Amino acid sequence: MSSLDVSRGVCALVPGLQHWLENAFFTVRIVDAQSPREREDRRVLLATEIGHATHRDILINLVDGAPSLVPAANGLPARVAFGLEDMGFAFALIAELARPSAVPAVGDAGSARLMTLAGRVARSDATVLIQGDTGTGKEGMARFLHAQSGRVTRDFIAVNCAALPETMMEAMLFGHKKGSFTGAAQASEGLFLAADGGTLFLDEIAELPLSLQAKLLRALQEGEVLPVGATHSVPVNVRIIAACNRNLAAEVAAGRFREDLYWRLNVMPLELRPLAERPGDVTAIAAAMLLRQQDSAKDAFVWPTVAALEKLAAHVWPGNARELGNVLQRALVLRDGDRIEPVDLHISGAPQLRIVEQVLAPAEPIRLRDVAHNSKLEAVRAALRETDGHRAAAARKLGISERTLRYRLAEMRDLAAA
Repeated sequence: MSSLDVSRGVCALVPGLQHWLENAFFTVRIVDAQSPREREDRRVLLATEIGHATHRDILINLVDGAPSLVPAANGLPARVAFGLEDMGFAFALIAELARPSAVPAVGDAGSARLMTLAGRVARSDATVLIQGDTGTGKEGMARFLHAQSGRVTRDFIAVNCAALPETMMEAMLFGHKKGSFTGAAQASEGLFLAADGGTLFLDEIAELPLSLQAKLLRALQEGEVLPVGATHSVPVNVRIIAACNRNLAAEVAAGRFREDLYWRLNVMPLELRPLAERPGDVTAIAAAMLLRQQDSAKDAFVWPTVAALEKLAAHVWPGNARELGNVLQRALVLRDGDRIEPVDLHISGAPQLRIVEQVLAPAEPIRLRDVAHNSKLEAVRAALRETDGHRAAAARKLGISERTLRYRLAEMRDLAAA
């Protein structure tokens, strides 16, 4: 948990800030503005207390006019000015200005409790399994676990298992010897050895084929890998964090994932809830994203109005944080005024495929394999309709991976274009 000092003057002026910061995963210390401090301490002070501020601090001021943010520059601290109406977003902005880069944006009490648990898990070397829908922040959580661990000075390597070419998965994970297969002109140490001493994040772990799952299990059990073409195993010291956007226990029950590997990975399970179930996080993540998207902008920081924030809070976010980021980026580009208004937030449901029914020519005989194939495509259409086009949810409903669903969707697009 990050520590942040808040002056007594700030607490008297805006007493709700302390509660927000505590929900945002900060340990708040109430201090006198003029009290001695450590060099790395960061403080939230009143604008009138600037004489006691350093460039790391944040100055706040209550104003009657439009809110503003002046980033830290030229040795001066960041300055946030806001009125009573914009106080909620201002609190989120202050928290995100103070937040270390390796800590995910949170503003919900439940998320703060999860982060506290994750901080305790990080201090061990136990394997972690993170589960949650696409866009809920699994990689951000993995980076936080690494940053809070004793391995922080070594490499963090993230691997999307779904993006690995199936024929090259073993060589890319465990390495290979020169000449061990066609095209292996050079030896490669592989991702496990590249992460030696650090953390290896295996995202979309359910996409690994069963044959490779057995080899991954051995690497975890024995602490060694066997490169392709090698005759002797190589010891490796790496912490594994795995992630999945499907229920891995259900994958085991369906025979698509090894039970022994599941129990080897599920030492420290962390479940990330959908964004719709974390209303306090919406404002926090919006503040963090707007800071990031406008970090290098020459224009003044663009604040959302209260009505815009209410519209964001009311949405169900099937795409979670990724969808929120897209909505905010569109708003910044397409807005008409100086602030983000509700009309600037172009929020819509997930895109639906334009379905064109395939008509079989009567002269052609109907083959059984064509019937089976068309039934599969119809099942995909039905699942997408029932989940409002949410691909991850549709894949779970069909009992297939998102990669397989993408193949089916590509087939459907080809049929529609034909």
